[in-house]
Amino acid sequence: MAASAALEPVAKSGPQVKDLYEIGEIPPLGHVPAKMYAWAIRRERHGPPETSMQIEVLPTWAIGDDEVLVLVMAAGVNYNGVWAGLGEPISPFDVHKADFHIAGSDASGIVWAVGAKVKRWKVGDEVIVHCNQDDGDDEECNGGDPMFSPTQRIWGYETPDGSFGQFCRVQSRQLMHRPKHLTWEESACYTLTLATAYRMLFGHAPHTIKPGQNVLIWGASGGLGVFGVQLCAAAGANAIAVISDESKRDYVMSLGAKGVINRKDFNCWGQLPKVNSPEFNEWTKEARKFGKAIWDITGKGNDVDIVFEHPGEATFPVSALVVKRGGMVVFCAGTTGFNITFDARYVWMRQKRIQGSHFAHLKQAAAANQFVIDRRVDPCMSELFPWDKIPEAHTKMWKNQHAPGNMAVLVNSPRPGLRTFDDVLELSGSR
Repeated sequence: MAASAALEPVAKSGPQVKDLYEIGEIPPLGHVPAKMYAWAIRRERHGPPETSMQIEVLPTWAIGDDEVLVLVMAAGVNYNGVWAGLGEPISPFDVHKADFHIAGSDASGIVWAVGAKVKRWKVGDEVIVHCNQDDGDDEECNGGDPMFSPTQRIWGYETPDGSFGQFCRVQSRQLMHRPKHLTWEESACYTLTLATAYRMLFGHAPHTIKPGQNVLIWGASGGLGVFGVQLCAAAGANAIAVISDESKRDYVMSLGAKGVINRKDFNCWGQLPKVNSPEFNEWTKEARKFGKAIWDITGKGNDVDIVFEHPGEATFPVSALVVKRGGMVVFCAGTTGFNITFDARYVWMRQKRIQGSHFAHLKQAAAANQFVIDRRVDPCMSELFPWDKIPEAHTKMWKNQHAPGNMAVLVNSPRPGLRTFDDVLELSGSR
């Protein structure tokens, strides 16, 4: 009996193999449970985040040959999650046709399963995710610019499989190396806004920022603006930061801004009045005062080379006025409205460029990420929320009540401050 007993396998301690795990409970490495928890949006629930986003148990994503399943440690909060919940300006269900939508376009986590054709990544790799997807089979994806592909889409907004779940499904070319000096939550908060800012400033030749140039950064303390300022500083350009609250002045200066302008000191916002009307003449006086404030920073006569735009309706007429001859107004959003106006005379006669810009492709996202890996750009994580406060985080963003910088939420990482998968395993009792 003793000899027979000696041949019996010894039971090993460790996580159990189950079909569903609680949030923060880590399965055995590589085991894919049948189900997962996620914050799901349904078409019939469209409305405020607390209404539209509800925790559901859903099937864990199956992956294709070129896809990867990621165990999500933390996720970033972006305004497209608010749009997805509201169903405005469009419902994501009208795009991807799925029955449910999991928002979230930024994530940090662990590669948990890989498709048959995935070569660059393996189970156990620590990664972050950028949010551009495409089918990869057209001319733009093979020698052109993938952002011009007719199949280009934003993961977590135009696809149903975003980061606010225990697991997320991504294309393998969405993965990038995670900066090892950052926590899981810091790693998760910045890629969408940083890569967007990078393409705006480096992606539209010949209007790419160069040392000594001047760049006007709207919303300089916000999720996009903090990276516009830092990228300018890292490139040797001068960021002129626009804020709306004096309490943010020191913050944007600490990021490397050359000077700061408070837009509340001026009254030239909104759509352009009818040219040559009394209202237009008053607008022009105020707009030129704003331009004078720029010269107080850059030197008299030195207009900005690039305007980093995203408010849209409220600021665009001024942006088109103050950018230099042959300069560029580049914009990626219209957070104050989409009905953009400007005085066309200044644009055609002074040969100014108005350039739309949308997220970034992998090479640009990776180049932006390298700034973080090299510690030349900080993620500027301002607020962190637990898993059960994901709707609250989106409401805070929706109501513009969030602090300067970028927000993140914990998913499977059990507490703030952890930097490795080993940290997570040790704290969760899964080792």
